[in-house]
Amino acid sequence: MLGIELKPKRKGEIVKWFLASILYSKPIRERSATRTYRVFAKNRVTTARRIVKAGWDELVRMLDEGGYTRYDFSTADKLIEVFNNLERRYGGDLLRLYEQSRDGKELESRLKGLGKGLGHTTISIFLRDMRHIWPKAYPRPTPLVAAAQKQLHIKDLTQYARKHSIDVVRLETALVRYSKNLLKKRKALLIRAP
Repeated sequence: MLGIELKPKRKGEIVKWFLASILYSKPIRERSATRTYRVFAKNRVTTARRIVKAGWDELVRMLDEGGYTRYDFSTADKLIEVFNNLERRYGGDLLRLYEQSRDGKELESRLKGLGKGLGHTTISIFLRDMRHIWPKAYPRPTPLVAAAQKQLHIKDLTQYARKHSIDVVRLETALVRYSKNLLKKRKALLIRAP
């Protein structure tokens, strides 16, 4: 959907997905996050170095252009901190961060250590799609996925995916959408209630 091709050794694509994951992790409409990522891509601000070099004012401008206005200031702060740390500690290379991690737990810890506000949801979104190329990437489900699992009585994602010949990443993505649709329906019912 974003034109990002996650493959081993494609460092630039991995950083693009990390940026997109940060944008998708806020409680904001998916289409606003998508539009905002596309603004960054159009302006070629998709590497650690370019994000830091763009500066706070330019990041806020791009976030606003994409419709990310509610979280523009805090997100600009976060992006500068995270990608500055990525640049300083790992030369802007998430593959280097991955290779220096002994296991999945350390991988998540190193990612979270890049900046404040990189919590469970952001890391889960990012690592969910990295599973195919990073064997150590096996994040816990996000709250939306966990809620869908509970609703649908799915105890173990990997086992369920294998049993039904479904790609686990696609399954998890579908569960996110399922939860979001369920929440919309519940909100609609609450609004209609007398």
